Amino acid sequence: MRKTATRIGGLLLIVAFGFIALNWNHIKRLKTVNSLFDADKIVYNFSHMDSAFLHHDLASSPYIFTWPEARRALPETVVINGQTKPLMPLLEQLDTTALVIIKDGALIFEDYYKGTAKDDLRISWSVAKSFASGLFGKALESGQIKSLDDRVESYVPALKGSAYEGATIRNVMNMSSGVKFNEDYIDPKSDINKMGRVLGLGQSMDSFAASIKTRAFEPGSQWQYVSVDTHVLAMVLSAASGKSLHDLFNETYSANLGFGRAPFYITDGKDAAFAMGGLNLRTRDYAKFGQLFLQGGQWQDANGTTIQVIPEDWVKASTGHSAPQLSGRGVGYGYQWWVPMPQDGLDAGPHKGDFFAVGIYGQYIYVNPNLGIVIAKNAADREFTEASNGYSHSMNVNIDMMRSLAAHYAQ
Repeated sequence: MRKTATRIGGLLLIVAFGFIALNWNHIKRLKTVNSLFDADKIVYNFSHMDSAFLHHDLASSPYIFTWPEARRALPETVVINGQTKPLMPLLEQLDTTALVIIKDGALIFEDYYKGTAKDDLRISWSVAKSFASGLFGKALESGQIKSLDDRVESYVPALKGSAYEGATIRNVMNMSSGVKFNEDYIDPKSDINKMGRVLGLGQSMDSFAASIKTRAFEPGSQWQYVSVDTHVLAMVLSAASGKSLHDLFNETYSANLGFGRAPFYITDGKDAAFAMGGLNLRTRDYAKFGQLFLQGGQWQDANGTTIQVIPEDWVKASTGHSAPQLSGRGVGYGYQWWVPMPQDGLDAGPHKGDFFAVGIYGQYIYVNPNLGIVIAKNAADREFTEASNGYSHSMNVNIDMMRSLAAHYAQ
């Protein structure tokens, strides 16, 4: 009996070791997801996401665009919520890891912090949403997508029976899909963290999106920030174009913007891009995307020829406030872009028409066409949702800082 028990015990141990061996990468990724934002790991992790997650290397650019330089020092102070604040302590408070400022197409400031370096490929988080939005311009122009008012399930039949059935592309673009989704990053049981585990375990994001069955309100009636909306948009875009998001990114951005290093997307187990937040680029290259939109979607190639990379009408439409209501932070929302309010009139002043892309933990691309300013900022701010400087959210602090920097360099 004892020998039999020993054999069974040994067999179970072999099976257990076999299971661990076969699933080691899943276990490792899940462990990384659970410790991704730890204070002693977050800065390193944000520049090395390819070492922990499934990913897809994107194409290298055929040439490297190098910014002309006209460097200037940072101002000592900025104005935050009407108060003059010293800038360097503020950058430290926001756990800034990189800051690149472009004025009239020239690099005027660049620095890296907390041991990071110029060529680090940094995680975008939700800044990636604005990149995904940009890809819709040509799809609409070419007729691959007939109208933003088409229902998403007409392109992706797998969404029939889900909470997304009946929502239009415009609804989803505006973050007014109506699906019930808990975006609380702190709550381990939230939908956003369930989605993170789907990603970490190499499961299917398409299946996750189609599995959402509950609706919180009618599509188009309210604004509610729902990250998985962007994945649904990627599903629609891939179905309409017959191409993966990787291929669309390569032919639109990598082929034209002259990235200094080949970027990559974090992916699920089916090699689908983590469209809502998995893009990784150098900070200088995030600034190139901002400059592309500042220039109305135009870019000059290596020969100096001007190319319309993104249709100008899409740049204008996507970066204006069009969501059914304002967010609770006093800012508006367009087609996967954020918009400071008011946009027009005397109250907007020199910042009339500015807009920005935002990612959790302090990732930003700020674009001020009126002043010719683009600011790309990366951070590892674990308190990004906390009240600060009289505001309820660090987003408002960052907007004020970037507007103050834009006004300073416009002088």
